[in-house]
Amino acid sequence: MTHGPALHEASHGALHIEALWTYLFVGPFGSELAMVSWLASCQESTDTLYYTVVDTATGRPVGMTSYCNVAPEMRRLEIGNVWFGPAAQHSAANTEAAYLLLREAFALGYRRVEWKCNALNAASRSAALRLGFQFEGVFRQHMVIKGRTRDTAWFAMTDGDWPRIEGNLEAWLAQPAGTVPRLSLAAMNGA
Repeated sequence: MTHGPALHEASHGALHIEALWTYLFVGPFGSELAMVSWLASCQESTDTLYYTVVDTATGRPVGMTSYCNVAPEMRRLEIGNVWFGPAAQHSAANTEAAYLLLREAFALGYRRVEWKCNALNAASRSAALRLGFQFEGVFRQHMVIKGRTRDTAWFAMTDGDWPRIEGNLEAWLAQPAGTVPRLSLAAMNGA
């Protein structure tokens, strides 16, 4: 696992960093080896396609994302298992990664892309709206994760939504670094 040690470093080491695992199905990991082992299992997964997000300026891995719950016969899939270390939070990394995943999904003919998260995860809910996903509701007592009941907030984007959102994402990403005031992607997407 090439990125394992760097991903562990980006996501472990202090309680405020390890808090990023609060709403995820796994983690935090007790050791680098435990995380690398989990990452190896991710590579073998046949139902979830994991991606490492790399900061192009530094070449360092800063987080992960995935396609999951892929249903080609229904032409829908989910972007999930998203996490970013503190160095990449509030940067363009999630926006760019989500844009690339959305662009690929719709280019492949998917009609619907979903985003689901723990209903208590305000950061993920905000990110979904900012990216242009539409809130569809909450599945109450949907799962038990790490011994806690999880209500799941559902968001989705359709191929009919995509042309407008694609333009908004491209306009936002095209802004030179340090542009002030920066266009508000949330406002552009009606969040």
